[in-house]
Amino acid sequence: MGVRQGGLTGPVDVPLRNPAELARRLELAAPERLLLVDAPDSLLALAQSVREGRSAPEAVEGDAIRSVKETFDGILLWREERPGSQAILHAAARRLAPGGVLWVVVALRKVTGVRTPAIHRLDREDVVKAFAKEGLLPDREVRVSAWHAAHRFARP
Repeated sequence: MGVRQGGLTGPVDVPLRNPAELARRLELAAPERLLLVDAPDSLLALAQSVREGRSAPEAVEGDAIRSVKETFDGILLWREERPGSQAILHAAARRLAPGGVLWVVVALRKVTGVRTPAIHRLDREDVVKAFAKEGLLPDREVRVSAWHAAHRFARP
């Protein structure tokens, strides 16, 4: 599997808001198997630090998600750009185990400081539309950084 080692081509690292609370709200310790897709190094390190007694999270770049053959109880996908996102969103949904949850972190629309111009940013509505075909519905939102929010999707 294409495991990403710190800082290859993933997103620019971002300062996380209140990391201890963020780990709890994103339920990073809960899934038996956790997959992080395009997560910045700070989020990968946070996930590793809270998973005592559990398997370490696996991390891949979005372009390599097709090489992942297993399913996961929890997936966290970090995606700012709209171009190319549909294939990655669908690939992530196919790797979600029954009863699992999928978090998608997107850049907020009206903020500066994000590398992706606002017109090209993936937003919540794009993700909701993509996951409707997969039977995944949004049920929670968590602010991750000054510029990003995570949206939780699960099957009812």
